[in-house]
Amino acid sequence: MRAALFVTCVNDALYPRTGIAVVRLLERLGVGVDFPAAQSCCGQPQYNTGYRYEAEPLMRRTARAFAEHDYVVTPSGSCAAMIREHYPRIGRKAAEEGRGSELADAAAALAPRVYELTEFLLDVLGVTDVGAYFPHTVTYHPSCHGLRGLGLGDRPRRLLAAVKGLDLVELPGAEECCGFGGTFAVKNPDVSTAMGTDKITAAAGTGAQVLCGADNSCLAHLDGLLRRADSPMRALHLAEILAATEEEPLS
Repeated sequence: MRAALFVTCVNDALYPRTGIAVVRLLERLGVGVDFPAAQSCCGQPQYNTGYRYEAEPLMRRTARAFAEHDYVVTPSGSCAAMIREHYPRIGRKAAEEGRGSELADAAAALAPRVYELTEFLLDVLGVTDVGAYFPHTVTYHPSCHGLRGLGLGDRPRRLLAAVKGLDLVELPGAEECCGFGGTFAVKNPDVSTAMGTDKITAAAGTGAQVLCGADNSCLAHLDGLLRRADSPMRALHLAEILAATEEEPLS
């Protein structure tokens, strides 16, 4: 089996270790990984800010970049949700405006082939124990797009629970938003900071060493707050934990 990695612009620019971890993990599980160099931003920042037309060229580019791949895997629930939920809406709006079916057809072709990482591991590969080793206490924050948009449910927690040496502790108020919300954090910084502070306070109360998530945009927000609070806790993407083994521990 082969899959394409949609690394997302946030990971490419700020968290390349997450993309590397996904490749290590999938290759360890016997999946060949392609990286289409033409991939770029999916258009989520533009679309979320109300610039639908400006998101359309990025939608076309993304559809072309992954046109030849049966499976497109991304370590980002928000970007997966953009493609699966909002690309079809963009396509329908374009058709309603009399601009043809090109975008709707592109969305219909791409959306069913896009999987958030934990979906791909459990639903496609049928794997829960990925052979990982991470001897630390971890608490998990479910980001809103994965939780509500994609309906990931307990998939991330099932994967974490199977990691050798990992002690998974419950996060109080786990389903509450962390306050990032993309441009929400820019437009409403005080509210965003208050929500994020509530989240890291709850996480600190668990005694965990690591605050884990499956979306680095949310983790960037929370990690910034942890650093400002001089907390010893660190934020870490799920993929990096799953990629770690006894032979190749997380550095």
